[in-house]
Amino acid sequence: MNHKLRLGIGMLALALVMALLPMTGQAQSNGVCAQEVVVAQGDTLSSIARTYLGNLSAYPSIVTATNAAALTDSRFTRIDNPGVIRVGWRLCIPSSSAVTTQSAQSAQPSVPAPTPTLSPERAITGPLTAELDDPSEHPLSTAYMREQSYPGSEITVVQQLGPGANYSRAIVSYESEGNTIRAWMTIPSGDAPETGWPVIVFNHGHIPPTIFRTGERYVAYMDYFACRGYIVFAPDYRGHGFSEGQPASGHGSPAYTIDVLNAVSSVRLHPSADPDRIGLWGHSMGGGITLRAMLVDDGIKAGVIWGGVVVSFLDSFERPELQGVRVPEWFEQPRSQYVDAYGGVDENRAFWVATSPNAMLDELSGPIQLHHATADESVPVEYAEVLAAQIEEVGGTVELYTYAGDNHNISVNFGTAMARSVAFFDEYVK
Repeated sequence: MNHKLRLGIGMLALALVMALLPMTGQAQSNGVCAQEVVVAQGDTLSSIARTYLGNLSAYPSIVTATNAAALTDSRFTRIDNPGVIRVGWRLCIPSSSAVTTQSAQSAQPSVPAPTPTLSPERAITGPLTAELDDPSEHPLSTAYMREQSYPGSEITVVQQLGPGANYSRAIVSYESEGNTIRAWMTIPSGDAPETGWPVIVFNHGHIPPTIFRTGERYVAYMDYFACRGYIVFAPDYRGHGFSEGQPASGHGSPAYTIDVLNAVSSVRLHPSADPDRIGLWGHSMGGGITLRAMLVDDGIKAGVIWGGVVVSFLDSFERPELQGVRVPEWFEQPRSQYVDAYGGVDENRAFWVATSPNAMLDELSGPIQLHHATADESVPVEYAEVLAAQIEEVGGTVELYTYAGDNHNISVNFGTAMARSVAFFDEYVK
């Protein structure tokens, strides 16, 4: 056969093979992806959604598009859990029409929620107020906090965001101890009830303040409540994102609880809210904040806590169920600082009782529902079990759900835990 003829047939065969292979690169992008993004250090799906799609809650559309692209293009890695993406992964950013379709379906999240937190908290910052004649005068004591005022302020819209499935949303601000605090706020669409919409004040867990962004890691969580007829008000806490003030320890300082109490007061002033129907939801560090706030403000109707830091320093020393349970570093650091400042339980038990919210659980403002995973590597499940037992011991109302083998974010049982949380708020708040 002629050499040129053989070459021509070979080139034709190669062209046919190439035509039958899955398209990659720019050709693939034209079909499924409007853009391609490689995950960098510190990225989350919601932060990428905000950057490339202008909407934090559009992250499910990135999951859908990336998984579709991965079927035909090996450069993409299938995303099974939106809370776990790796540096170097290639993501498919869909077109705006695909985002619109996916966002319309977001009322019933079909993918797990993104990872909401990194660790519960860190050590105390600021003075410890070591010289006390009366332990109840310590700023962390419930008695002291009850004597203070939490006036809140008018809520100011900082940035109006795109609407959710059946609610509006915005980044807003309010005042707390002279600091302007940012918050994420949703309001249901349609005509409000005569008394106003019920409210869930949403208390996030520890995220390093330097990388915190308003609402970023909890979009799916807040969406779940917002779609079901609640105002959701999620304060950022001082020193987080664009909130003024210095960050603190969520367990060893009252600072974040004060910000939440002022958030409650602020949302009570909002014309769309029912001031008599307010509940608190808290995750991890935010669970401990929820517990303290419910001992200070008797108008809070109920609390739901996921993976919460809900035992006191006193409990860790004295409660039998906690003996032998690992003490996380973030808990041990502030506890040790207080031991150094005030002495141990044997030397100064009055101080440890005064600063323990768990010593006054008979005065909780309402019932509490607890959710905790048995494989939680951040907060021991025994913390929730101890709090449930303590509330029962004083005749309070408590529900405890544990999830075998699940993680700190209850990712595997997310839908079940959220449905239980909504049902609880419907019964005791709505």
